Amino acid sequence: MIDVVEKERSADERFVAELTDLVNEVYAAGEKGIWLEGTDRTGPAEIAAMIEASQLVVARDGDAVIGAMRLQRLPTGEGEFGMLVAHPARRGAGIGRGLIAYAEGWARSQGLPTMQLELLFPRRWTHPVKQFLHDWYQRLGYRVVRHGDLGEDYPDLVPRLATECDFLVFHKAL
Repeated sequence: MIDVVEKERSADERFVAELTDLVNEVYAAGEKGIWLEGTDRTGPAEIAAMIEASQLVVARDGDAVIGAMRLQRLPTGEGEFGMLVAHPARRGAGIGRGLIAYAEGWARSQGLPTMQLELLFPRRWTHPVKQFLHDWYQRLGYRVVRHGDLGEDYPDLVPRLATECDFLVFHKAL
């Protein structure tokens, strides 16, 4: 089952910690070598704020959270998903694809013509997970519309990087 996390869960410290740990575990493996050692992708305050804003979507198997993503409407009129994770023990089970399908369906129901995602990408070397994601998003119909400089859009992240990175902005017409 995939759904938006209920706002009242933002005060559930154990649930917020479980989601924070899942995101950080997946990103630590999936972005190894990109960030300085010990850099977390997110923290409990950010996860709780996403829940409070009705922007956090989870995939569940019974009561177990097996995937998550942030889903929002951008001020420019696109839908955007990010922070997409699937539980490491469930990789290859279609969780990511299901979450993206949910995001696209949500955007269509909101009358949004485009879905957006951003992908951090090392500038001088090929990261196998990032290359896989780049290719996978393209197979799902997403196209790079901008090759951005991380420092221009997210200057506060640059000091935490272990390597120079750009980010790719993808769009898919819905």
